[in-house]
Amino acid sequence: MQTLKPSAYLRFLNLIDALDRINPGKKLDSIEESLLDKVVSAAQAKQSILVGDLISLSELGSQATLHGRLKNLSAMGYIKMAGNSDGRKKEILPTKQALKRYEEISRCLEKAVNKI
Repeated sequence: MQTLKPSAYLRFLNLIDALDRINPGKKLDSIEESLLDKVVSAAQAKQSILVGDLISLSELGSQATLHGRLKNLSAMGYIKMAGNSDGRKKEILPTKQALKRYEEISRCLEKAVNKI
């Protein structure tokens, strides 16, 4: 029987799994990951993203579900909510911890690809 060499993507998934095991209390579900991706992407593009922008993403879940996930991300220290100049809306910003998470994920991706 021929043994297959794991693809770069499978190596990446294994590295991410190991990363999650190192920080067991900080594991995100798929909805939280999607929301955090949007927050970090907006920050990198120097765009403002508001709570209302995220809770209106019906493809990810109901408004109540998304609001709860934003609260979880805030409680875990991945995002912070700041009032904007209007005062009625809250802007969501990634924390240093969130940016560090993405740096770690990037290192996992580089490691998986360079192992060819």
